[in-house]
Amino acid sequence: MKLLTLLLLAAAGAWIAAHGVAAEAAAQPTPTCDRACLYGVLDSYLAALKARDTRKVAWAAQVKNTENNVELRPGDGLWGTITALDSYEMRFADPLTGEVAIFGVVQETTERSPYATRLKVVNRAVAEVETIVVRPSDAGIPFVTADIKPLPVWGEMLAPALRSSRQRMIDLANGYFDTLQLNDGTLRTEFADDCNRREDGMQSTNNVQAVLDPISKFGCADQFRLGQYRYDDRLRDRRFLAVDEERGIVLAGGFIDHEGRLGDFKLTDGTVKTPIFHRPHSFVLLEAFKIRAGKIQQIEAVFITVPYNMPSPWMR
Repeated sequence: MKLLTLLLLAAAGAWIAAHGVAAEAAAQPTPTCDRACLYGVLDSYLAALKARDTRKVAWAAQVKNTENNVELRPGDGLWGTITALDSYEMRFADPLTGEVAIFGVVQETTERSPYATRLKVVNRAVAEVETIVVRPSDAGIPFVTADIKPLPVWGEMLAPALRSSRQRMIDLANGYFDTLQLNDGTLRTEFADDCNRREDGMQSTNNVQAVLDPISKFGCADQFRLGQYRYDDRLRDRRFLAVDEERGIVLAGGFIDHEGRLGDFKLTDGTVKTPIFHRPHSFVLLEAFKIRAGKIQQIEAVFITVPYNMPSPWMR
């Protein structure tokens, strides 16, 4: 009996020796940076940016930094020209992945521009920075405005019953891109009845005062049901970068490519439309989706013109 007991103890000791460290490591909580922590890192980054002093940022050992889809060293680009940040901002965070993002307005001497910045935070240090600045002089967009007002919907913390799973939120955002690509009138996502979209500061849905394109007077779903965006040939290099489950926000990045081959086409109501693009053309974008009760309620996008089919430095 004693021999059996000794053998059992020895076997148990061997199992612990083989598995104990791994079991203990698995039981240890993973170091995290919660919403308040991520916002603190973002605040420090913005303060350093305004001061034009990269030394005030806690950088990771390896940093990847892009501005307008071009990889730059930290301290180049906007760091050398910023003169102010407007008080307007829309921010959100994904503590699970260490992502935090902000949409706002930046001033460079005499020009005010909508912008979006995403930070990847690892061990409370900045490992990635992705920024799109929509400078009106350079963006290749005719309707850019920096006169942006806060929308309460972005600040809303959703009750648990109104939240969707992370995967469902990503699927809805991806379905939006599927709907936009070669838009034929079919909806491949879900829109709230009061859905609105703002692009480069301009409200591009339910806007009866829009003069550039009459389609802006329609809501999110109705624009797509009409097949307005048939000329958007590809929504490529899609990345779903942050999911703020409490606020119901997904941040996506990607490109819209226009081959420029499409001639006049008909909307689903029979109206004949002339495409905007008659040459190869691409946009690079960062786009946020507010999802409430399983439907897209609000969209905020910043995008600029880049060389046709330009690759993403984030897809390497």
